[in-house]
Amino acid sequence: MENATDPPISERSRRWAATMEGYEGAADDVTVAHRDSSASIDVSSGASNVPGSLAEREEQLDAALAVGATRGHGAGNRARGEEPDEFRTCFERDRDRVLHSSAFRRLAGKTQVFVFPDDHMRTRLTHALEVAQVATGVARAVGLNVALTEAIALGHDCGHGPGGHASEEALDPFVDGGFDHAVWGADVSLVSLNLCRETLDGIRNHSWSRPAPATPEGEVVSWADRIAYSCHDFEDAVSAGIVASEELPALVRERCGARRSQQLGTFINAMIRTIRSTGVIGMDARHSEALAAFRTFNYETIYLRSASRQQATAVVAMLRALVEYFAAHPTLIPDVAVGDEALDSPAMALQLSVAYVAGMTDRFACHCAVTLLDWPIDQLPSGIDR
Repeated sequence: MENATDPPISERSRRWAATMEGYEGAADDVTVAHRDSSASIDVSSGASNVPGSLAEREEQLDAALAVGATRGHGAGNRARGEEPDEFRTCFERDRDRVLHSSAFRRLAGKTQVFVFPDDHMRTRLTHALEVAQVATGVARAVGLNVALTEAIALGHDCGHGPGGHASEEALDPFVDGGFDHAVWGADVSLVSLNLCRETLDGIRNHSWSRPAPATPEGEVVSWADRIAYSCHDFEDAVSAGIVASEELPALVRERCGARRSQQLGTFINAMIRTIRSTGVIGMDARHSEALAAFRTFNYETIYLRSASRQQATAVVAMLRALVEYFAAHPTLIPDVAVGDEALDSPAMALQLSVAYVAGMTDRFACHCAVTLLDWPIDQLPSGIDR
């Protein structure tokens, strides 16, 4: 309803609103998106490959998978039993659940390398999307389960805290056995999604320091993660003026190129050729040596540079102070109310505090530090401009 004091509604807005109900299609009781829509498929008996049930669709998908690829049937292997979806496979449901989760959305506000990055620099979210592209590119070409691969890739970093890998050091003292973003993502951040065990295993074990994933799809994501961040972290560092493209070691430039598109294509194709020729989820020695040199260069010139260490120090101090504050004031944590049993246990209050702080975005963590702790502005983790 229009108000006389409101600005007039534009003609463009009126045209958009006029499409709310769609248009009558050629078939009875079918609405189409465009006035002139004509797209259709042949669903007549014997003329279509459209499966009639989830089981038939799973059978079609299984026929296209390589021996050793992970098959998913019915509702999947989950901690809490569910009924199967009418059309989607169990791993497609996992992918969708991760994609629509708040933990995944919050990655948009979490550090990849730079706190408060410039517009074109990666966040933890865009990193996850690029890992998914690399991983599915490999999986599709070698006959692995693409939906499982994508679900693992999209969810692999959902356990990261604010401020990048420094958050792991910050939260270590408060978690038995230390804080590991891979384990935390599978066992805490995404636990409410009731994901399949194969998906959680790939997320929990994507880091090379962890045990190997139980599926070939999980192994592909482990490689895709390293390929993606080696290439895009270097590109972001060049954009920020931290390094110059010609500083990249000659071994890397000669074998993989100097541009991200060349590097990604080279590493992806190297994996595909290796898997197709050997059956092993890995990369030939010539290109894996180049990837190792690439990562080592980034480690020494980007991740361990003075500004990065100063940023990490600021993140650790701020996050530890926030955990201690919320552990002492647990009723300030959302969904924790006076009278909750958790408040009678300091250990439970600490656990809730760690989970709350680990889930924060960079900006929200800084806001909490300033407003709740009177944290000095000049002691906050800074972006590349300060």
